[in-house]
Amino acid sequence: MNPEDLRRLLAAVAAGEVSPEDAVERLAELPYADLGFAKLDLHRELRSGLPEAVYAAGKRPEDLVAICRRVREAHGRVLVTRLEAEPAAALAAELPGAAYHRRARLLTWGEPHAPAEGEGRVAVLAAGTSDLPVADEAAVCLEFFGHAVDRLWDVGVAGLHRLLGQLPAVRKAAVVVAVAGMDGALPTVVASLVQVPVVAVPTSVGYGASFGGLAALLTMLNACAPGVGVVNIDNGYGAAVLASRVLRAG
Repeated sequence: MNPEDLRRLLAAVAAGEVSPEDAVERLAELPYADLGFAKLDLHRELRSGLPEAVYAAGKRPEDLVAICRRVREAHGRVLVTRLEAEPAAALAAELPGAAYHRRARLLTWGEPHAPAEGEGRVAVLAAGTSDLPVADEAAVCLEFFGHAVDRLWDVGVAGLHRLLGQLPAVRKAAVVVAVAGMDGALPTVVASLVQVPVVAVPTSVGYGASFGGLAALLTMLNACAPGVGVVNIDNGYGAAVLASRVLRAG
């Protein structure tokens, strides 16, 4: 249940259109729905503004189908993360109208969240094309959350002129998500050029001494430019949630 559904239900009770008993029955599962193999947090959107996302890795297709159907019943929409192409095809066949975003490894089902009036845009930057799966995960999630997104790809600091050429678009954003592997320097540079929060996303892209993204993560944590918040390695979804909360709080 989302906040608007709850308001409508309470208004219907107040108007005598729904009995208190029926309302209690509808609210009984608000803390969580127990599917036996999973306990779905149906209260999360009321608490934090976004419903629980479904992390697909390690889940059986039949379990994913059951989870997605119940989440959509409660919230009107579903976001599935880290979903590979083969199980995505099986899942989409059971969920009419679902859309699979191959590069982002996301499945969305249902209408996106309504955009907030007067809200700013998010600029999602990818340092290189190898960072695009994580950057696109962030961008697609943000759009599903109801935010306007500008995608600025291949603007890493190895060719600083590419970033500087996009600076007017970057400076129009209310939040910047900067995705980078290798040395992970992009968020620091961006934060030195803008007045808005920068969400830094290290990726596991790089040669051996990048240690699967650890080098980029440490660079971002040690950023000399203030205003940088760092999420975990390859966590485009987490970056999108953080950027969304910044926007909605503002």
